[in-house]
Amino acid sequence: MTALVLLPGLMCDAGLWQGLLPQLEATGPLTFGDLSQGESVEEMAASVLECCPPEFVLVGFSMGGFVAREIARQVPHRVRGLVLIATSSAADSVMQSQFKATVAGKLEQDSGPFRGLSHRAIKLSLGQQHEDDPQLVQQILDMSLRLGRETWIRQLLMARNSDSHLLADIRCPTLVVAAADDRMRSLAESRALCEAIPDAEFRLVEDSGHMLPLEQPQRLAAILTEWINTCITRR
Repeated sequence: MTALVLLPGLMCDAGLWQGLLPQLEATGPLTFGDLSQGESVEEMAASVLECCPPEFVLVGFSMGGFVAREIARQVPHRVRGLVLIATSSAADSVMQSQFKATVAGKLEQDSGPFRGLSHRAIKLSLGQQHEDDPQLVQQILDMSLRLGRETWIRQLLMARNSDSHLLADIRCPTLVVAAADDRMRSLAESRALCEAIPDAEFRLVEDSGHMLPLEQPQRLAAILTEWINTCITRR
């Protein structure tokens, strides 16, 4: 059996993984990392480690990929494998940082009830073929509502620094998974991530935007379980 630690992305919680659970639960015990606390990637990693088993495979989606790599650096002897989904090692651009700061400022000034992520932001996170799917839109909105305004502000203001110069130091088996229609992270970023990590493997999932665990849960679960059974369990 292989223990998995699942790390969500920006304004996502354990609900992100619900569609994968029937298949993932067969591999071993699951731990759902909470990224709603912490002012930095390092603090988030330390918080997640408090609830991790002695050894585990890390699965990090989007922002969770940054946290997963930080955990792998902090406790490499405990990380049996690393899965990076729809993520990157690139820092936010100046424009991205300024935009996030502007949004956070507006949220801080708004005294009304928190309404969750905007419809525009949710649509952008989905592939064009899924952007008007009411169930998917509602799932993403519900996660943001559960996490709340303070978490959204904290995650917006958190520095997203590049760790590209550290990728060559990763020594555990690594799988990089990208979505073909991702409008938030480019295919080039995913391929660069894979090429920089020694012996990393790459998988591309068609018919999905950035929210791969929600848009193609069965396909993603199949990829993860096949890779775990091949590269982790049999080692």
